[in-house]
Amino acid sequence: MVLYVKNMVCERCVMIVRQQLEQLHFEVKDISLGKVEVVPDPNPNQLQDISATMQMLGFELMDKEKDQLIEQVKNKVIELVHYSDLNALNQSLITVIADRLDKDYAYLSRLFSDVEGITIEKYIIQQKIEKVKELLEYGELNLNEIAYKMGYSSSAHLSAQFKSITGLSPSKYRDSNANPRKPLDKIK
Repeated sequence: MVLYVKNMVCERCVMIVRQQLEQLHFEVKDISLGKVEVVPDPNPNQLQDISATMQMLGFELMDKEKDQLIEQVKNKVIELVHYSDLNALNQSLITVIADRLDKDYAYLSRLFSDVEGITIEKYIIQQKIEKVKELLEYGELNLNEIAYKMGYSSSAHLSAQFKSITGLSPSKYRDSNANPRKPLDKIK
């Protein structure tokens, strides 16, 4: 059975969900952000136990198809923005997401906006800004290198977008702790 889990946003989340399911005596056949396949199929009581365990850890089982699709979109955005080289993609993030989910972009966009109250594009920008904050805090890359890595056309474009979201320029952000980073699952 495939279970869809909301708020799985990093490899630690995957590890924790795997551990919890194994403690409940399920074999994890496959696991990725937001999705886990277990055997044997849980009965209704076991599903309640899984749900309760997941909720205690800040996760949530999803049963509605639309909710699952929204979570898949979010997980693809997080995966692409935080764990891949955006500059290496030869197409837009939106196109990559629609292709990987094998869904029409217009449908995904409309559904995402209706459910989340924000466009996919704005969600992507929010995630990118959080990744830029992380890279700025590490201090290993200059702004031009960050802009390149994050798929921006220039450091000026990155700076303008960063300032419009955070209210600070990237250099002011780097020099202060005035605008702390947000957990990935809290970005809207």
